[in-house]
Formats: sequence, structure tokens, C-alpha cells
Amino acid sequence: MSTASAEIQVNAPGKLAYRAFTNSTSLREWLCDVATVEPHPNGRMYLWWRGDFYSSGHYLELDENKCVKFRWYSNIDPVPTEVTVTVTEKEGSTLIRMDHEIPDDSAWAGKAESFRKEWEDSLENLKSVLETGLDLRIANRPMLGIFPGDFTEEQAVTLGVPVREGLRLDGVLDGMGAQRCGLQTNDVIVEMAGHPIRNDAYSLPNAIAGKKGGDKIEVVYYRGAEKINVIMELSKRPMPEVPFNRIELADKARELYKAGMAEVDSCFEGVTDAQAMTRPDPQEWSALEIVAHLIHGERFNQTYLTSLVDGYELVNDGFGSNVHAQVQATVAANPSIALMLSELRRAVEETLAYVGFLPDEFVENKGSFYRFGSILLQPNFHLTGHTQQMKDAISAASK
Repeated sequence: MSTASAEIQVNAPGKLAYRAFTNSTSLREWLCDVATVEPHPNGRMYLWWRGDFYSSGHYLELDENKCVKFRWYSNIDPVPTEVTVTVTEKEGSTLIRMDHEIPDDSAWAGKAESFRKEWEDSLENLKSVLETGLDLRIANRPMLGIFPGDFTEEQAVTLGVPVREGLRLDGVLDGMGAQRCGLQTNDVIVEMAGHPIRNDAYSLPNAIAGKKGGDKIEVVYYRGAEKINVIMELSKRPMPEVPFNRIELADKARELYKAGMAEVDSCFEGVTDAQAMTRPDPQEWSALEIVAHLIHGERFNQTYLTSLVDGYELVNDGFGSNVHAQVQATVAANPSIALMLSELRRAVEETLAYVGFLPDEFVENKGSFYRFGSILLQPNFHLTGHTQQMKDAISAASK
């Protein structure tokens, strides 16, 4: 047997290093895209990466905060192998060492060096996550500057698009790659960098995997029945500075929300309830239905935060779609501009209050804390991302 070894010193408690190998949420924050684990001997350890690479193994031995031994069996390996992770904490710093035992036969030629390099790269990311909260896989990933939307059969017919698979845009961000190359709301992207794009969570990230800000790629999309090819220059991803203090984070987010709510309020100045409830098209939302969508976004933020705090992050199979019955129900329960905006404010206040009550151990877990904090402080703020859509709906209803 050969051994592929990698190690790294991190300025973090040993318990967080141990958690990084035994908690599904923590594993996603530095190693894989999806993880489901049961950290006990013979408990499952399923790890999955975009592009359909996965390891279906299980835990062999665990010594809390000191050692994890697990079986690694990826879908491209001839047979299972074993990995031992040793966690050694000393004077506030922790050494993490990984030893991956590799068979010496010809089927594994070159594998030891490949595993060593991959584990080294992954441990570098783990160090970043534990010390700064920053997942380098995301920080180094380029940004398109789009708001993805659902794409249904009815929408395809309404838009006159001759395809049923693709990614419809709810909007684009000013000054970023998508806008600069001419993409607009309701364009449907069908190909990017030579990869087909579907209305799911994975085809688009797969298409730009390995790309960086400044790279240029070809994008194919439909605007109505017209098929258009353009070259897009990918934008660098702005990463917000997240304070690792719950009160400071809540205060910083409150300033963003305050400005966002003012922008939302301005959309409804001089607008009647009837206008706000009128759909510009049977397949499009009214202005109040868009507000309902924003309310649901805040409720999702709270649910997502709960899953991070609890350590059992929700796993999904794609973007999903907006459930129109839920949107309609929220408007029906709050059938006026005043009631809907009040409900949105209440949802926002609950999100901010939740941040202020976060437990100390969650704040200490920088990977999860940064993930949620970056959602609150992201440049493409959800509230303001839909204001033009509301204005357009009101304008159409006023004609």
C-alpha cells in the first residue's frame, strides 16, 4: 500500500476541525457540494460534487475531536480505500493530517499523487473556511450578474421561445457581465461555454467551472423566437465583508434593508390597491404578488438560517420554481398595499432579530456564519433586485 498524505495547521479549535469531517453542513462548506452523513461506526458518508462525481462510503472509527477514519469509494475508483484524519490541538492552533491508503497495483497508477494534491487543495480551503469563513471555491468563482427565474411551459409559450429547457432570467445586475453583453429580463439561456443549460441548480455552475473573472465565454440564448449568440466577459465576484459579531451583522444588514424597503415603498407611491393587484399578463405577477415573493424570500432566509444553526442544512435537487398558489395565498391574506408592505417589514424584522439572537457557538463556526452573513450583505440584494419588475407591473396596470 502507498499513502497519500496531506496536512495543514489552522488557527481554529480542534472541535471545529473534527466537525468539518463529521457534519454534513460543515463538509459542504469546504469539500463537496452535497453531503449526507451519520457520524458513527458504519454510518454513511455520502459526498457529491457537481458533475456527478461522488464518494459513497462510511465511517470506520471516530474519536471525538481527535480522529476520524472513513471508507472512501468514489464512482471512478476500482475498489474502496481508507482515509484517516488526525486532529491535534495545541495552544489554540490545530494540526489536521490526512492519510489516504492507496493500493499499489497497476489499476491505481498515479492515484497516490493525485489524491495527495487534491487533499492538499481541499485542506487549504478548509483552513480558509475555519479561519475566515471564506469558501475559496465560491470566492474564486466568476459572477454572471443574473437573477435566475423559473421556466415553465406556459412561460415559453407566452414569450414565444421555441425551447422548453433553459434558464429564464428574472433580471440582470447593472455593470456585470450579463448586462454588458446585452442579456435582458425574460431572455432564456440555452448554452454557455459549450455546455447546455437547463432550468436546474447545476448545469450553469458546471458550465463555468474552472473559469475566473475576466475570462470570456460564448453564451447562446433566446429572446422570443430569435436565437442569439454573444460573447460574455465573466465578472469577478465581489465578496462582502461579514463582521463576526451577530449585533454588528444585524446592524449592517439593517442599513441595506432600510434602503431596500425605501426603494420598494417608492414603487407604490400614488398607486391604488387595484393597480397593485393587476397582472400585466395572465402569466406574470402583479406588483403585490412580487411583494409576496419577497416575503417568501425572507421566510426562506429564516428557514435556511435555522438549518445552518441546527447543523442539518436543507438539500435540494435544483432551483425549484415559485409556487404561484403560495404567492396568491399571501396576497389573499393581506389584500392591500398597506397590509402587504407591513407583512414584508414584519418578515424583515424577524430575520434581523433572528441574527441578533444567534448562539455564540454558531458565530464561532465561521464557515456557516459567513455563508449566511454574505447572503444578507450580498451586492445583488433581493429586495432591490425586483423593484423594476414591480414598476413595470404597475405601469402596465395603469394603462
